[in-house]
Amino acid sequence: MGKRSSCLSSLLVSLVLLFGARVVVAAKINTLPTNSPCSKIPESSYPKTFLSNGTVDAVVYLPDQENGSYRSSRFDWSGIVACASYNGHTYFGEWSNHTDPMGNDTVTGPAEEFRRSNSEIGYDEAKPGQPFLKVGVGLLKRIDDQPYKFGTVYPIVDHGKWKVRVSKRSVTFTQVLRSSIGYSYLYEKKLILDAKEPVMRLEHSLKNFGTNSIITDVYDHDFFVLDRARTGPGMVVTLGFEPKTAPPFPDNLVSMSGNEIVFKDSPKRGYSAQGYLTGYASKRGEYLIHVENRNKHVGILQTSDSPLSKFYFWSTPETICPEAYIPIDVAPGKAQKWTISYKFEGEKQ
Repeated sequence: MGKRSSCLSSLLVSLVLLFGARVVVAAKINTLPTNSPCSKIPESSYPKTFLSNGTVDAVVYLPDQENGSYRSSRFDWSGIVACASYNGHTYFGEWSNHTDPMGNDTVTGPAEEFRRSNSEIGYDEAKPGQPFLKVGVGLLKRIDDQPYKFGTVYPIVDHGKWKVRVSKRSVTFTQVLRSSIGYSYLYEKKLILDAKEPVMRLEHSLKNFGTNSIITDVYDHDFFVLDRARTGPGMVVTLGFEPKTAPPFPDNLVSMSGNEIVFKDSPKRGYSAQGYLTGYASKRGEYLIHVENRNKHVGILQTSDSPLSKFYFWSTPETICPEAYIPIDVAPGKAQKWTISYKFEGEKQ
């Protein structure tokens, strides 16, 4: 079996070199057992792998420029979770009523986006038709003289080269991008299920081997869907700081008290609450987000070893999205590492 696996791996590499494929999968893809709560994801045809530590199951979509679940220009293509389950509960999943791999935000959590305030890396310097950078996506083409709009789908002119390595409890994504505009990098993200605890970690590393510094922010647009329940009473978000917002959230839908954001009613249409939050001091330890449905006794605790640079809160009747931004500043020849952890909570069903 060892010689056969080696031959198959060599054949795969040869095919990649011959046909120019951009994603190399360096291990066998784990198949999804039928008895897992994640076995009935709506979109099952996309390239994916299954991870498990015995108590937590996760279905993770794999980047693929031809057939991937997400192929648009906003979010990092790696680490997109179709479903995560613990004790019969689920935490991520489809929140939109339609799927479109080229859509701006038809993606499941924890979708990550690298975004510089009001623009993107190299966008202001680029002329229409010239490239700019989106880490985790690649080189995009500026299409007009208008300011950058995160909701616009920009053409991807270079995806970089992706490599995926899969094991029983983890999947590692590596993207190498080289450009002629001064931005080149090695980006690695490892999604790991802890060996003993109901915890999923995202371990990141960004190494800059270009001539320009990579300065931006990154956040997880989590798209939490706890047990596929609609947003409403009993749902509470607790933060590692006392949040303030202007203008205030609609009083009939959301209240803020101390460190808590409490949903008081189920929105019928539109957004239930959205806006930038302040109140943090950009110190380590403030990156703490606890989302729970107290009526269903299910929750998820999100933490990081990094300070906050910005915080935005967005929610709809289908999903809750606390967006905690982490500052990224990588000089040429340097690297930056950061980790985000998710602890799953829920009584056994």
